[in-house]
Amino acid sequence: MGNHFELTAVHENELLAQKAVEAGVAEIKRIEALLSTFQESSETNAINRFAGIKPVTVSEETFSLIERAQRISQVTDGAFDLSYGSLDKRFWNFDTSMQSLPNKQTASKSVALINYKNIVLNPVSSTVMLKQEGMRIGFGGIGKGYAADKAKQIMLKMGVHSGVVNASGDLSVWGNQPNGEPWTIGIANPNLSNTIFSYFKISNIAMATSGNYEKYAIINGKKYSHTINPRTGYPVEGIKSVTILTSFAELADAMATPVMILGVEAGLSLINQIDQMEVIIIDDNDQVFTSKNIHLKTEIDA
Repeated sequence: MGNHFELTAVHENELLAQKAVEAGVAEIKRIEALLSTFQESSETNAINRFAGIKPVTVSEETFSLIERAQRISQVTDGAFDLSYGSLDKRFWNFDTSMQSLPNKQTASKSVALINYKNIVLNPVSSTVMLKQEGMRIGFGGIGKGYAADKAKQIMLKMGVHSGVVNASGDLSVWGNQPNGEPWTIGIANPNLSNTIFSYFKISNIAMATSGNYEKYAIINGKKYSHTINPRTGYPVEGIKSVTILTSFAELADAMATPVMILGVEAGLSLINQIDQMEVIIIDDNDQVFTSKNIHLKTEIDA
């Protein structure tokens, strides 16, 4: 899935812990084969291959994940959207040196096929249909969180009652450290690479961060995030990073990007209406905003 995973197991039996980690890795690889757009045989590629042509029968697992993703799209009014894979990357390729922005008309056309309402699900036949030719779905906004949750479940079933699954910075944490203390988790400073601006002592929780420091382009001295607003076709502005804390990595992963797209006020309002979910937002002026149950005392160093 283009992400680096690190698995940690705490158990008095070292052999059992090692086997649990291996089983977790195997589960992540299984999910990658199911969902990845990089593997031709994946169900995701089958769905995309027949966009605008016919429905594709998928496994119950894939169908259920798409159903949950569609509910998140509804809650976020399309700020989260699996059909984000339809984005025309000719205009927003952050892996190369971008020299200029596309004009507004071109940017708008580049997101024309992004519309979660055109993902048609049939629960009776377990089929998925993309209504328009050229549409593509991708699980980049939810897949690594889902894989982290599944790896955790496997490890728990094997008797590992304390551990961490780190999916490129998105975390699923349970139990305690070997010394009995909760896990210490840091939140990245968006201005200083590989530094932390705040710490949490947590257990039995998932955390995901989306930020403009992960992948970006600098054009005429201004930084542009790789996160594109599907309504405008332009990079989101106003927020440097969003950190979501909730019960499941899948949900944390899926909600981080929509808050960046919605902005500080709308993002906070949305998260404050969802039970057992919190958010920390750092805006472009380095102001820190939190949902109602989080209180931080910290400063961002530029």
